[in-house]
Amino acid sequence: MNILEKLKNDVRLDYEDGLKLYDLDLFTLGKFANQKRQNLNDKKVYFNVNRHINPTNLCSDVCLFCAFSAHRKNDKAYTMSHEDIIKIVDDTVKRGTKEIHIVSAHNKNVSWQWYLEIFKMIKNKYPFLHIKAMTAAEVDFLARTNGFTYKEVLEKMAEYGVNSMPGGGAEIFNEEVRKRICNGKVKSHEWLEIHETWHSMGYESNATMLFGHLERRDDRIDHILRIRNSQDKALKNNKGGFNAFIPLVYQRNNNFLKIKKFLGSVEILKTFAISRLLLDNVKHIKAYWATSTINLAMVAQEFGCDDLDGTIEKESIQSSAGAVSSNGLNMKDFIDLIKTSGLIPVQRDSLYNEIKVY
Repeated sequence: MNILEKLKNDVRLDYEDGLKLYDLDLFTLGKFANQKRQNLNDKKVYFNVNRHINPTNLCSDVCLFCAFSAHRKNDKAYTMSHEDIIKIVDDTVKRGTKEIHIVSAHNKNVSWQWYLEIFKMIKNKYPFLHIKAMTAAEVDFLARTNGFTYKEVLEKMAEYGVNSMPGGGAEIFNEEVRKRICNGKVKSHEWLEIHETWHSMGYESNATMLFGHLERRDDRIDHILRIRNSQDKALKNNKGGFNAFIPLVYQRNNNFLKIKKFLGSVEILKTFAISRLLLDNVKHIKAYWATSTINLAMVAQEFGCDDLDGTIEKESIQSSAGAVSSNGLNMKDFIDLIKTSGLIPVQRDSLYNEIKVY
């Protein structure tokens, strides 16, 4: 059975099939990805009202693709006080924010309690807020520096108020590429172990893939299929799992990778579409507008994606590397953009429960 026959018959695709998908023309690929997307999510485009907070950028790791992190002698290094953080939360709650998304650098000058007490402080004051926090890279950092097991860190996160985990730190799973772009950071099997442990506790998370740097197409296929395999385990155990997969487009400015050739929109859209076709067990594919631009993210909704992320309000990590996302987008812009594309805007919570269909 050739690749087109497999697509027409909705046969589960393997590694070799994934590589063949890249050989299809964009519109053939888009047709099948869009059909898969509509079977799962109709014409709905999801977004949430969220606020990103990055409490510190002081980092003990050196990832060559990262323009956000800083080191001790960098005059842009900062560590926010808990009082500063709660002021931001107080302010954003007034505007109807439902999710606080908290990701930090790996700051060895503060205690694990500093990290986790942020969540307890927010949850005590605003128990209705969903806290999405702590990448697997942060979990690994806290475990290594404090002598904890991964499960001990995850149990503390749940105890202190974390509701779900973001997908950061996955980058690309090929270890040879990881050595070149983020040596010393959480390894691919550790990233998967952390998320699978979180899932076994009954919680959900996101998964990401950073692409468009030193990786090859086969690295992307391998990465996506490892996520699928991990999701199979969660579904088999009927516990937790990935609620969304997020292919993140590499941002080129202010970092040390020195990539000279960047991906065009065709390759980016193909990767979104292939993610949808391979990940038959993850319901949502997010075109995170902060890395793909809002315009390409909207086009991606017809190439397998069904989510844009959210309003964000303040974004520091991607914008440090050149993304035009530092001040977020307002909800009206999301709704208008989706409607004018002939799709259905749906405000969701962090776990894809529908709040309002526009």
